[in-house]
Amino acid sequence: MELSSGPQNLNPTIYERTEDRIIQESDYDNDVRDEIDRREIFDLIRSINDPEHPLTLEELHVVDLDGITIDNQTNTVQVQFRPTIPHCSMATLIGLSIRAKLLYTLPTRYKVGVNIFEGAHIQESQINKQLNDKERVTAALENQHLRAVVNRCITTSES
Repeated sequence: MELSSGPQNLNPTIYERTEDRIIQESDYDNDVRDEIDRREIFDLIRSINDPEHPLTLEELHVVDLDGITIDNQTNTVQVQFRPTIPHCSMATLIGLSIRAKLLYTLPTRYKVGVNIFEGAHIQESQINKQLNDKERVTAALENQHLRAVVNRCITTSES
């Protein structure tokens, strides 16, 4: 994966953040069966830092609720994201960061898929193939330098 020397999108559009979820009393009750929903997945990935800008993926509208599907019956989570520009060289790193964040935080029973929205990147099929190949993802996260970059992206000030 090639890391460019400077930002490709010098003036990205910044979007308003979604309101925080209101925590209910039942959210703290371990006796209540509480299935994971789209909003919980969104809350996990919205604060991932963009590798080029001091902004989150939510603020850049790279991720949103519409790109998330979850099936608690089959334990699958699918996240679609849109890079800010169709030739973004950071798209693989962004997708790897989303996948890593979900792999590190969701129960292991969930199968996670991460894809670029159709038509949002000139190399979407190649990147999608890389992001959903377990061996490639494992190898990438075993690489010390790449893991450090991903960890910088997924670490938030609240973490």
